[in-house]
Amino acid sequence: MYYFVVNKISGNGNGLKVWTKVEKLLQEKQVNYQVRFTERPKHAVEIAKEFSSEQCYAVVAIGGDGTVHDVANGLIGSNIPLGIIPAGSGNDLARALDIPMDYKKALERILMGKQRKIDIGRIGEEYCITVTGIGFDGKVAEVSNTSKYKNWLNFVRLGNLSYGLSVLHVLLNYRPVNIQLKVDGKNLAFFNVWLIAIANIPNYGGGIRICPDACYNDGLFDICIVHNMTKWELLRMFPKAYKGKHVLHPGVTMIKGKQVEVTSEWPIIVQSDGEILTKTPVNVTIQKKALLII
Repeated sequence: MYYFVVNKISGNGNGLKVWTKVEKLLQEKQVNYQVRFTERPKHAVEIAKEFSSEQCYAVVAIGGDGTVHDVANGLIGSNIPLGIIPAGSGNDLARALDIPMDYKKALERILMGKQRKIDIGRIGEEYCITVTGIGFDGKVAEVSNTSKYKNWLNFVRLGNLSYGLSVLHVLLNYRPVNIQLKVDGKNLAFFNVWLIAIANIPNYGGGIRICPDACYNDGLFDICIVHNMTKWELLRMFPKAYKGKHVLHPGVTMIKGKQVEVTSEWPIIVQSDGEILTKTPVNVTIQKKALLII
């Protein structure tokens, strides 16, 4: 039996459209399945936990990175693999794992049954799959998630542009902050920090290669600190991040580590997988090969 968790409103209704097509294929292939639809925030976590007690081949998330985040949090520790059929605006984990954006090919991949383990991050009791963004990009995620233009861009199939528009929106009033980092026990100080990205995969925000060398199974985070630059410099650098070329800027510091503690002058937003989690201070640790992907 395959179990599906569907976020009908992902990608401005794309989740439901994709599921309708996937269900037709499942019926044609005579695959046994059950489906549940999310009805509220974090409902996917509850559903995945219920499914994890059943005998099943996989629990498949149909939605965006937020849906995948919740389903993964419900499956941690169960040894049941997570399948992904992308239906969101960014789909960054699917990109990093080379999961096809086409629903037919994504389903075929799941039914083939090949499995692999990937690392994940942990913040308190929450597990994080892609990138944890602290500061400016945390605020950008908050604005993007509540923006009216995100739904419109999803409707015209340009959902990945919503992050860029939110960057411009936040840039007008955002103030950089002084940060204290402790990475694997080593204390570091950075001044006028715009953002810290703690990455398990290279990309976030719909394809921004914030940590281009990040690898989901090397047991390490790649950490990007953007600091000591003006708003104009940040704006000029931003397009380069889509190809990972921002790392050449003197105001960008790249380091690696397994455990990252972040404190700041004042509390700043922490997001992971596009979901707002908390504010600083925060402690992020790597959990090596803790999630099974099919």
